[in-house]
Amino acid sequence: MHKFYMKEALIEAETALSKGEVPIGAVIVFNGEIIARAHNLKEERKDPTAHAEILAIQQATAKLNNWRLNGSTIYVTIEPCPMCAGALVQARVDRLVLGAWDAKAGAAGSLVNLVQFSQFNHRMEVIGGVMEEECRRMMQRFFEKLR
Repeated sequence: MHKFYMKEALIEAETALSKGEVPIGAVIVFNGEIIARAHNLKEERKDPTAHAEILAIQQATAKLNNWRLNGSTIYVTIEPCPMCAGALVQARVDRLVLGAWDAKAGAAGSLVNLVQFSQFNHRMEVIGGVMEEECRRMMQRFFEKLR
């Protein structure tokens, strides 16, 4: 089940890669249905907040007409940064499934763990390493082209 949705997130990451964006993709699942899908658009939008997770949250809240995403799961190819982790907590997402961990900027357990911080009023389950190699390779391809 997790692989199916992570493959959908990878499709989004591939779209980002084709646009010259950092290849990160995300999908949000609610009641077994994908209700949002997004990829990084920072360069296209000239917006530092246009991360895949933020854009997916915006789509999902619009679809459900509610800022609370209780009962939802987000699948994201790379561990969320602090901004995105904070947004996931604020949106009350129940579960985060990630592909590759990010030792430099990850905020779901690698560098810091904002999504399970005990003093916040909401914490989520984290499942890491789903299709990790595929997710990591996509990022490596992107950064190799930049060098």
